[in-house]
Amino acid sequence: MDFTIVGEVTDVEIIAKGRGIRRLKILTKRYGGKNWRKMKGVATILTLSGSPRWPELDWYEAHGVGRRDGRSNDSWTNVD
Repeated sequence: MDFTIVGEVTDVEIIAKGRGIRRLKILTKRYGGKNWRKMKGVATILTLSGSPRWPELDWYEAHGVGRRDGRSNDSWTNVD
């Protein structure tokens, strides 16, 4: 990751679950687990340059495995 999450993740929603996830086979093979969900939410982050941003984040999570393979969308929004 090229950023650090400094705030709480808010506005969490499920984008897809189960067979609706394109990377389901890869996630199951790499991490195991069942009931995978692709999630999205918004959080305050710090970029490598130290500037605060407020982007939408996407990640995958499963019961017993936790959050995996997170990323930030390209649309950055300044906090200030």
